[in-house]
Amino acid sequence: MPDRLPELSVPRLAATDRLVELAPFHLTDARSGKPPRLSTAVRVGLRGDTLCVRFDGRDDGIVASLTERDGPLWQEDVFEVFLSPEDPPKLYYEFEVNPLGTLFGARVSSPDLARATMQVETAGDRAGYAARVTRGPGRWSASLRIPLAELCTGPVPAAWRANFFRIDRGEADEYSSWSPTQADPPDFHVPRRFGTLRLPI
Repeated sequence: MPDRLPELSVPRLAATDRLVELAPFHLTDARSGKPPRLSTAVRVGLRGDTLCVRFDGRDDGIVASLTERDGPLWQEDVFEVFLSPEDPPKLYYEFEVNPLGTLFGARVSSPDLARATMQVETAGDRAGYAARVTRGPGRWSASLRIPLAELCTGPVPAAWRANFFRIDRGEADEYSSWSPTQADPPDFHVPRRFGTLRLPI
């Protein structure tokens, strides 16, 4: 029997609520679902119509040099959020941030839910998308703000297909995810494996 995809009920954040106070979930190995070598905690909340996502990752050596918006951040260390207002997720949005605070955003059309036929269009300066990064000994963190209304043609839906990812580059690259894509070699563009976020709307 196939394993169940994860679901998360996203809490609404008041103006004074802090994302770091929410209970986290942890990413697992993107291929096997087992605990990765480096731990990554993720917290998700909704403030107004903006999805707030915080990543806190252990790290034993930052790999980051890219500073150009919408550059190939996945070639180095990166946190990633994939969001789709549709089910099945034939259209989804990709948001990335690296340890230098550089942003990437893209709109992905995946009519067959497969990499072979997907089309990626970089988003440029999508209104309101922002991230703040902090770095410390043995760790780095990022807080992302993603306005959901910008991703919809109508009202913001209460259910979103989603996945959360991390790439850590090093002597042995590590790929972590909320919902393991089970692809080998690792591939995050497997929308069939997206979990579900349930918003308080």
